[in-house]
Amino acid sequence: MDKQEESKLALGMVFAVALVLSNVVAAKVVSAALPFGPGRIAFPGAVFCYAITFLATDVAGERWGRATAAAFVRWGFAVQVLAALLLLFTGALPAVDPNVQSAYDRLLGVNWMFAGASLVAYAASQSADVAIFHRIRDAVLARRPDAFGRRWLWNNLSTMTAQLLDTVVFVGLAFGAGLGWLSTAAGRRDLAALMLGQYAVKVVLAALDTPVFYLLTRRREHG
Repeated sequence: MDKQEESKLALGMVFAVALVLSNVVAAKVVSAALPFGPGRIAFPGAVFCYAITFLATDVAGERWGRATAAAFVRWGFAVQVLAALLLLFTGALPAVDPNVQSAYDRLLGVNWMFAGASLVAYAASQSADVAIFHRIRDAVLARRPDAFGRRWLWNNLSTMTAQLLDTVVFVGLAFGAGLGWLSTAAGRRDLAALMLGQYAVKVVLAALDTPVFYLLTRRREHG
């Protein structure tokens, strides 16, 4: 295996691990120390893991092309389904200690409402990220072939746009429809705070990962 193939494999593994973990920790809502009406801004703990997946597909697209980034997205969907089935199977096995089973169900049991919302949001946002990334990249480089140093533009714009889509779809389906937050005024306020908090964190993380994106794609810059 040459270094290019090894790098692609390593990036794919990081992508898969971050993706699966983002689903495991998705139900934990983190409270930020920022007020929003009578409450506070909040965001799911999965945003940190999920940010890595967008960075990975952008790096894959920049280094090996759109087809590779799209393959990451397709296989990522399959990996999420496999992980959910394995968690479900393991949870169905008889446990020696009922307390351990209860803890497993609480922490790792598959919540199909959240899993379904996550899969829909993933398919929509990651596909959008790949499409927007390459559309902007191709348009910029078609006009300015020497503008490769400005790749922060397509990296950030694609991720921030796709993350907005992911936030609206996931939070809207899982919390708004699934948990019924849309049915009450207080719930809608909490939903808005959660969307705002999640997207704000995602925008910051997208900006912060730009130096990493440049580092991992530097070889393309030098031909």
